[in-house]
Amino acid sequence: MSNPAASPDSTATDRPLAPLEPLTSTPVLIDQVYSRLRDAIADLTLPPGERIRQAELADSLGVSRQPVSHALQLLKRDGLVCDSGRQGLEVAPIDADHLRQLYQVRTALDGLAARLAATRMAQGTLSEPELRRLQEAVATGMAMTRGTPVARQVRIEVAFHTALHDASGNPLIAQTVAPQWPHIMRAMAATLGAMPMQEVVWHEHGEIVARIAAGDADGAEAAAREHTEADGGNARREWLARLAASH
Repeated sequence: MSNPAASPDSTATDRPLAPLEPLTSTPVLIDQVYSRLRDAIADLTLPPGERIRQAELADSLGVSRQPVSHALQLLKRDGLVCDSGRQGLEVAPIDADHLRQLYQVRTALDGLAARLAATRMAQGTLSEPELRRLQEAVATGMAMTRGTPVARQVRIEVAFHTALHDASGNPLIAQTVAPQWPHIMRAMAATLGAMPMQEVVWHEHGEIVARIAAGDADGAEAAAREHTEADGGNARREWLARLAASH
């Protein structure tokens, strides 16, 4: 019997491999530039309406203009930058209507996260480190003063809600909210410094965690929804009203 490997039709292994384009680090570099610019927009280092100058950004980041250009297209897709004039870009304005819609979604997700976390507590599956992470986030927030930099206030707020989402045990909650954090963070940064509401906000956070620690699923969900509710919540209603008035 003839060997199939030696047949005339089996010549693929005898041909030299077709040349392939070499791999480069460009995608990784684009991700790094994207993350840096996204963070700068989120903390208002690049404020709404700021004209984007690609050459200056490239020089500041120590990269060529190509990864900056690619990163800006990703930020445009995210709604964080927008067209400005002829072939120009600028940091997008803060859209209060978009934030109201976003908080409607977050109300449902935060309520679900709190309910699931409390349920896990009642079932004995919420770990001690997960509960401690929530409690420490509240303690950190309560320890802030009026002199705490706004960027730090915002990041502590995000840290609490991220801990809440993780405590739910459902990773899709955090994955769903994650792309929206830059929009939420920059709106917070634009308003927190002018609003004496930190104490109210962190007492509300503390109430959510207390209900979770008690295994009170209904109470935890209600507390989370009241805190986050865009149209009826305490701090959120005032926060969005002031944002709308300022824009």
